[in-house]
Amino acid sequence: QVQLVESGGGSVQPGGSLRLSCASSGSIFRLHVMGWYRQPPGLQRELVATITEGGSTTYADSIKERFTISRDNRKNMIFLQMNSLEPADTAVYYCNGVGNWGEYWGQGTQVTVSS
Repeated sequence: QVQLVESGGGSVQPGGSLRLSCASSGSIFRLHVMGWYRQPPGLQRELVATITEGGSTTYADSIKERFTISRDNRKNMIFLQMNSLEPADTAVYYCNGVGNWGEYWGQGTQVTVSS
């Protein structure tokens, strides 16, 4: 029922910034918790950040001071502002949402941080 579409990935140098966007086909109020996950090359998918319908946020310890998750309910979108990017941040980033009737994933967007 819910389609998530990501955008904003790309290649940047260390210290650079990117802003990822995730658009939902419906109201994000249907998704009680939304978040960003990432999967580095050859590794498992890991949690980056989450945000609830009430605006409460959770971050992985390694990125909390550099990344900010936010949501725009009017636009049915969530965002991930990534600053001070490091090569270790290189991964495919996925948008995720959990509602009453299922868990949904975006297609992923590649983030590459290199000199």
